[in-house]
Amino acid sequence: MSVLGQVVWRTVLIYFVVLVMMRLMGKREIAQLSPFDFAVAIMIAEVAVLPMESLEIPLFRGLLPLLILTVLEIGFSYLSLHSRWLRRLVYGEPQLVIWEGKVLHREMRRARYNLDDLLAQLREKGYHDPSEVACAVLESSGRLSVIPRSEYRPLTRGDLGLPPVPVGPVRVLVADGEILEENLKVVGVDREWLLRELEKQGFREPEKVFLATLSPQGKLFVSPKEEEEGELPN
Repeated sequence: MSVLGQVVWRTVLIYFVVLVMMRLMGKREIAQLSPFDFAVAIMIAEVAVLPMESLEIPLFRGLLPLLILTVLEIGFSYLSLHSRWLRRLVYGEPQLVIWEGKVLHREMRRARYNLDDLLAQLREKGYHDPSEVACAVLESSGRLSVIPRSEYRPLTRGDLGLPPVPVGPVRVLVADGEILEENLKVVGVDREWLLRELEKQGFREPEKVFLATLSPQGKLFVSPKEEEEGELPN
């Protein structure tokens, strides 16, 4: 095999190996990675590049460190499920930074969390004044969880004495002209019902529907396909 062929083969193989390993390590957002997880992810990225760039490194020797890192990550994740002490050691613990509108600067100093970051994250949550916050917790992932004071909390249906409404995910029934039969079964309707509802909105053929969704409240939303490529809606 030529040098170019070896590079392509190694790259494709390591790409899929890394995908499988990251999948085995579990589902977590990048912002929710602990320092341990983040360090392992960086090490995996660095180690994966070596056998792709250096053909003199045997492929097995290049994949072995990846396997070891993955086993360590899965092992620590499993052990942390059963050990609170290990969980606190590896992932840290949340810290209270605001209580009843008062900023706890000692806790912020312990977390090495500066005031600019606090104010920025409060603004991202929609609070421009710390006095509006009853409780703010700096999570171990670095995210800020905010509980507003009662006078600044948005009204809910419970506050107004209104009955609850059904909640849940919006289900996609038609995607790019294709009816998703499995989602019809989930929401408890059939193909004939969908075709009737589409026809009520002026769509005789589902192929002309770009997106159709059904809300938990039973509202059908339909978005048509554009007639011509590049055509913009009026």
